[in-house]
Order: sequence, then structure tokens, then C-alpha cells
Amino acid sequence: MGGVGEPGEGPAPPGAPLPTFRWEQIRQHNLPGDKWLVIERRVYDISRWAQRHPGGSRLIGHHGAEDATDAFRAFHQDLNFVRKFLQPLLIGELAPEEPSQDGPQDAQLVEDFRALRQAAEDMELFEAKPAFFALLLGHILAMEVLAWLLVYLFGPGWVPSTLAALVLATSQGFSAHWWNFRHFQHHAKPNIFHKDPDVTVAPVFLLGESSVEYGKKKRRYLPYHRQHLYFFLIGPPLLTLVNFEVENLAYMLVCMQWTDLLWAASFYSRFFLCYAPFYGLPGALLLFVAVRVLESHWFVWITQMNHIPKEIGHEKHRDWASSQLAATCNVEPSLFIDWFSGHLNFQIEHHLFPTMPRHNYRRVAPLVKALCAKHGLNYEVKPFLTALVDIIGSLKKSGDVWLEAYLHQ
Repeated sequence: MGGVGEPGEGPAPPGAPLPTFRWEQIRQHNLPGDKWLVIERRVYDISRWAQRHPGGSRLIGHHGAEDATDAFRAFHQDLNFVRKFLQPLLIGELAPEEPSQDGPQDAQLVEDFRALRQAAEDMELFEAKPAFFALLLGHILAMEVLAWLLVYLFGPGWVPSTLAALVLATSQGFSAHWWNFRHFQHHAKPNIFHKDPDVTVAPVFLLGESSVEYGKKKRRYLPYHRQHLYFFLIGPPLLTLVNFEVENLAYMLVCMQWTDLLWAASFYSRFFLCYAPFYGLPGALLLFVAVRVLESHWFVWITQMNHIPKEIGHEKHRDWASSQLAATCNVEPSLFIDWFSGHLNFQIEHHLFPTMPRHNYRRVAPLVKALCAKHGLNYEVKPFLTALVDIIGSLKKSGDVWLEAYLHQ
């Protein structure tokens, strides 16, 4: 075992004793262009390599100067393969007297969660069932056919067009790589400002701690005490039509994701070839916008009912399980809700195990509940309608907090 290392020593020579580091040294390396992280008590310098990280530099950079062991295991299915890329980045290990986690984290909870994950692996809950996803793809294509048949059989009137738009809202044309790039950032640091893109929405909306900050600084770009009302008008359409569509296309082009581009092209081609004969090109474009607006409302309500009512703020440096449970809740399951939400009603399980196939959430849920009961963690489950109403309630609460802080400064 080598002595206590000095910052900036560089990768350890192969076969040489590894230098050891204390957390106070590691904490100094969480700057742009200078990032270390800890995985399984080993210290890695990712400063230069982060830009080549397949999941993006932001995702891995969010764990700078932290124990990233559970995030590493959560996002990578073939750990032995990924460790080959880590080996050249290895610069040392934690000193023997140093705890595995920095800060006041519950070591027993961390250990128990890792045992739970191992139990889920032993139960093969991370193994996908091809038949399930084949049926899922068939379901999407069947919905597209049904929508076309509605217009073909009943004509392009308002009623069949509305029904077709509702049906088509279940089909998506987003890039899978772009979605993982964005969504994994959300999973890595849920409800953390400037790390989770889903809650970094100021100045359009103020959530959680940002309400107090904007109020104290007397910032008023919009009437935030009315944001629970204008959310209906600009929230979902802004998300999908402006953010998702533009960002999705830009990502595919810049990163040259040809497979995703071909799939997206097939989606748009199918859509306009199917509906331009009935509506003309302008009408088909209008139908497309209507479908995207409906889809965005579904997406926002289904995803945010599990997050916006929860704690939203700045980095707390919690352990993996605690950070996910603080930012998520579940919605009572049923066959309809499971289908309608795409199993995102099991948001706790989805966040704890982001690579677990969704058809296994029900099976792992009892293990998660037992872990929460043992450690006094809140495993929150809401009725569906309550969860939807809580979105509006939380927006109104944040707006009222902003107004109070704004008026009393």
C-alpha cells in the first residue's frame, strides 16, 4: 500500500502500489476540467476522459468528488466490460481509515441496498423478456393502424380526427440515444437544480428552493404566483414542441446517430404519407402538432406526478437510495394505470433500478418496501387522481412561497 497521495499525481503505474487518498483531498477535484470520483473505494481521474463518456460528460461529471459506486452499478449492465475503460483512469484508492461514502450517509442503508440489488440480480429481474417488448412494439404499430383506419373509414372530420390524434399520442418518434442522454441525467440526480434537466426550468416555472431564491432576489419574469394556471397553457407544449423536438433532432444530427435518424425518418414518413392524402400537407402538419401537444400533456402529467410534489433543490450529497426516494413516489397500480403510465407508476423502482425492464417492477417492489420499512424511509404511494392534483398544488405552493419572499424583502 502506498502512502497518502498528492493531488494531480496522474494514473498509477501498472503493478505499482496504489497511492491512498482522503476525502478532503478528493473533494478538491470537482471543477470543470478537474474531476475525480470514487467507485468501489478506488479513485479515478476522469478529467479528460469525461468528454468521451458514452453517456455524456454531464452524467459522469455530476458525481465528481463523490462515491459513485451505486450510480456506476445502476447505469451499467456489464460491469466487467466497463471496468476495462476505468483501469487507465485509476490513480489510487481510499485510505483504509476513510469511510466508503463521504459525508453523513447511513453505511448500513448503503450496504442493505446493495444486498437488495444483488438479490434482484439473483432473481434475474434485470433480464428482459423479448416477448413483452415484441408485444409492446406490436401495440404501438396497431395503434398507428387504428388511427389511420378511423380517418380512412369515417373521413377527416372533427370526431374521427380527434380520436385518431388521441390514439396517435401513444406513438413516439424520439431518438432512444437522446432520450437516454437526457433521462439518465435525471436519474443520476433527480430533482437537483442544474443537474436534473427536468427541474431546471426557471425562469418559466419556479420549483422548490428556487422559489425562495427568486423571491429574495426580487426576480419577476412571470407572475409565478399564477404558475399553476399558466402551466396548462405553456408547460407541456413548450416541453415537447420546442424543447424535445428541437433538442432531439439536434442531438441526432450532431452525434450522428444514424439508426435513430432512420427510425425517426420512418416515423415522420409514415405519418405524412398516411395523412397527407386526407388533409393535404398543411392539414397533416396541423394534425402532427395536435398529436404532439396531446402527447406532451400525457408525458408531463404522467412523469411529473411522481416528482414535482417531492423535494426539489440543490445538491444534498445523499446516498443513492435516499436521493431517489426523496425525489420520487409511486401511484397505486392497476392494469389500466400500469398500461396508461407505461409502468411509470412504479417510479421508485424505476429510479432505484433504471436499467431494470419495466415488467419486473411489481416483482421487486416488495423488496424495496421491506428496505424502506427497515430504515424508516417513506415509500409513498398515491391514488392516481391525487397524484395529478398534487402537481397543481405543488406549483401553487412554490408560487406562493415566491410571492411571500418577493413582497417581504
